[in-house]
Amino acid sequence: MSDLYVWDEEGEFRVQDLAAREAAPEAAAHVQSIRAGQSPPQPSGDAGQEWPPRLPRWLKRNVPKGNANHFTSRLVQDLQLATVCEHARCPNRMECYAQKTATFMILGQVCTRRCRFCSVRKGKPSPVDADEPRRVAEAAVKLGLRHVVITCVTRDDLPDGGAEHFVRTIEAIRAVSDATIEVLPSDFAGNGQAVDRLVAARPEVYNHNSETVPRLFREVRARKASWSWTLAMFRRIKAGNAAIRTKTGLMLGLGETREELLAALDDLASARVEMLTLGQYLQPSPAQMPVVRYVPPDEFAELAELASGLGFQQVAAGPFVRSSYHARGMLT
Repeated sequence: MSDLYVWDEEGEFRVQDLAAREAAPEAAAHVQSIRAGQSPPQPSGDAGQEWPPRLPRWLKRNVPKGNANHFTSRLVQDLQLATVCEHARCPNRMECYAQKTATFMILGQVCTRRCRFCSVRKGKPSPVDADEPRRVAEAAVKLGLRHVVITCVTRDDLPDGGAEHFVRTIEAIRAVSDATIEVLPSDFAGNGQAVDRLVAARPEVYNHNSETVPRLFREVRARKASWSWTLAMFRRIKAGNAAIRTKTGLMLGLGETREELLAALDDLASARVEMLTLGQYLQPSPAQMPVVRYVPPDEFAELAELASGLGFQQVAAGPFVRSSYHARGMLT
């Protein structure tokens, strides 16, 4: 059985238990067609270029009630921490903050890469803050987190890409908490030793976002990103410690076709990725690339079944799904 987390027609996130074999034949057929070199059809639907864009009904949400989100926001500010929830303008920020959870973004607030989908500030980053791991650990305790997710800006300016800072953050959390830990680092610009260093710290989950299909890598991601290294990195993680759960996420609606997506998922499953998130790309501001297509909830549910058929152990799919959304639920 594979655990599938999907959005229903009422916009609620729920779990489905489905036998992977039910989806396997169709998934295999799609993968075989793209592997055979058949020209994939162009994606249908155009989201338009207006700003702010008009969203379909399933992308409209109610604001969470209560003041718990203010507690999380104040704590993050008081400890001088950054969250990807804020800097990437995540649509789930208020919901997650209201539940007293957040994804910590370490290594500063300025990224050295210029991915076209991302709203995190780009440029020359500040020196690494040596006290940051302690403050992340303090926040994790004060929020009562049972599962801590740590991501980062890409630091191509550092020899190890920030791997050692990740390790120190893991150590600081484990010194004060028995929470499980999920890391969501960059690709370390192909630095295998940096990956090995982080694997040696034994996070429960090693997550890295593939973001999109290979054809769109150069258009969507920075030039240093490599599909082949992404796959090699996941294999390396499992070779270093098979007990670490591997995870990746992709955004949909960037111009990918279903055939391309399923071929990419087949690659990732073959590279021993176990957990998968699929979500709708939403343009953070006019400065980022526009949405090509809004994918409806029922299509996400169908894709979740197909991904399960390719061998992923857990799949979360839906318009608002992000890489760390309901992360503890996927692990437990």
